[in-house]
Amino acid sequence: MPKPPIIHAKRDIERSRFLRAEQVDLEFSNGERRTYERTKSGSLGAVIIVPMLDAETVLLVREYGVGLERYELGLPKGRLDPGETVEEGADRELKEEVGYGARRLTPLHVLSLSPSYMTHVAHVVLAQDLYPERLEGDEPEPLEVVPWKLAELHTLVARDDVTEGRSIAALFMAREYLAGRMQLK
Repeated sequence: MPKPPIIHAKRDIERSRFLRAEQVDLEFSNGERRTYERTKSGSLGAVIIVPMLDAETVLLVREYGVGLERYELGLPKGRLDPGETVEEGADRELKEEVGYGARRLTPLHVLSLSPSYMTHVAHVVLAQDLYPERLEGDEPEPLEVVPWKLAELHTLVARDDVTEGRSIAALFMAREYLAGRMQLK
C-alpha cells in the first residue's frame, strides 16, 4: 500500500474550481416555503467506468482520496470535457487511468450522489472488448490497476478500502446487466 500524502494545511474556501454553492427558494404544494442550499456542479457531469477485462474480471484502480485521507479501491472515473459524449469521456478516462481503450461502451444508468444537496450526476458505463492504449492523464501519481472477479463482489464490498458508493452501485449494476437481470431503458 502506498504511503499517503502529507497534509500541510487545511482552510475553508468560499468557492473552488469544482464546487459552487447556491440557495434555492421553494414553495411546496401545501404552501410551505423553504430555502435550501446546495452545491452546484461546475462541470458537464462525470463518467464512472466498469472495465471488463474478460467476461468475469473487472479492473479496479487504487487512488488516493483526499476526502478520506487514504487510498481507496474503486472504479475509474472522471469529469466529462466540453463537447464530449458520455462514451467518448468514458473511453478517454479508461485510457488515462487504466491504460486500456474499449471497443464496446454501454451506458447503463445515471447516479446522483446526494440529490437533496448536489446537482452532480455520474454516468455509469460498461466497457468491454478492451485493448491496451494509454493516454496521459491528470493524476498526480500512477494508479495501481487491480483485477477483481465480479463473482467475488461480496468480498470486495466488505473491504475497508472500498467505500465509494458510486463504485459499489456501478459494480452491482454491471453485474446485474451482464447476468441479464437489468434491462436498459
